[in-house]
Amino acid sequence: MPHSLRLGVNIDHVATLRNARGAAYPDPLRAALLAEAAGADGITAHLREDRRHIRDSDIAALKAGLGIPLNFEMAPTDEMQAIALATAPHACCLVPEKRQEVTTEGGLDVVADLPRLTEYVGTLNEAGIRVSMFIGHDPAQIEASAQIGAAVIELHTGHYCDLHSAGRFAERDLELEALAAGAAYAHSLGLEVHAGHGLTFETVGPVAAMPEIRELNIGHFLIGEAVFIGLEGAIGQMRALMDAARGE
Repeated sequence: MPHSLRLGVNIDHVATLRNARGAAYPDPLRAALLAEAAGADGITAHLREDRRHIRDSDIAALKAGLGIPLNFEMAPTDEMQAIALATAPHACCLVPEKRQEVTTEGGLDVVADLPRLTEYVGTLNEAGIRVSMFIGHDPAQIEASAQIGAAVIELHTGHYCDLHSAGRFAERDLELEALAAGAAYAHSLGLEVHAGHGLTFETVGPVAAMPEIRELNIGHFLIGEAVFIGLEGAIGQMRALMDAARGE
């Protein structure tokens, strides 16, 4: 029986570990297949402009080897659009990207780039690729995402997770309320709602409990936890926490 809340596993940092030594291992496709066997509903991979972790060959291997959907995370550039059109993944999640950042910081500013993103998303839609916009919970960004023809938004949960880690619980709870309000508003506009970034065993429950959210995308924490308990164990525990929050 399908879960009401899907789990997408991001395997970028298997490639980070591989690239640290310039070796052929660990293989991101092997990690993706293990994640699939452990119950992941999809695989996410972010091909960055600087190719710091996932490489073009990884995207091709994942598309060819997976039995579950591939979510191609990418910056909204001409280069990435061409790769997406050639690869035809199940979905593309458009994210902001800065060469100097350690990881994706914040969400896209859809409002400020509305005409270009409307054309960009339209081209992907015409190719049969579902488009997700990685954004914050600002209602204006949610409205703009619906306006440009995206099927999905993915709410950035990083700030919520950072506040939790810092012990700033009153602020964390306000951020959680804002995320819940954003999810409800997006759902009311006909958008499918996903969420992700920074989620851990400690922080996943309240986000997973939001009824409008259909998918969580989690990567760095799961790959880190796999060092200690294995990828199957990490995914299994995350899946159990998500199901418990959902009452399944």
